[in-house]
Amino acid sequence: MIDINKAIATAIRTGKVLIGAKSALESVKTGKARLIIVATNCPQKTREDIAYYCGLSDIPLIAYNGTSVDMGAVCGKSFMVSVLTLREPGDSEILKLSEVANV
Repeated sequence: MIDINKAIATAIRTGKVLIGAKSALESVKTGKARLIIVATNCPQKTREDIAYYCGLSDIPLIAYNGTSVDMGAVCGKSFMVSVLTLREPGDSEILKLSEVANV
């Protein structure tokens, strides 16, 4: 089983990752996202909007089992991260998670 925290950290270091709900929605609408990860305490409206567009674009959406504070720490940021958009995985095997756990 892949550790999501290690996979996110590796993707941050070696891949192309965007942080934030606005960039996630833009990436999903344009089809440039490969994977979206949403924290458990992401606002419901934001989660629903992202899930809707992910469904239209066939982009996997994963629920992160932690708060935005936890995800911010995993990303190496000193602020909260409620939504993470993966454009390129780099050396991470994070895309294998999308095969296992879709929301």
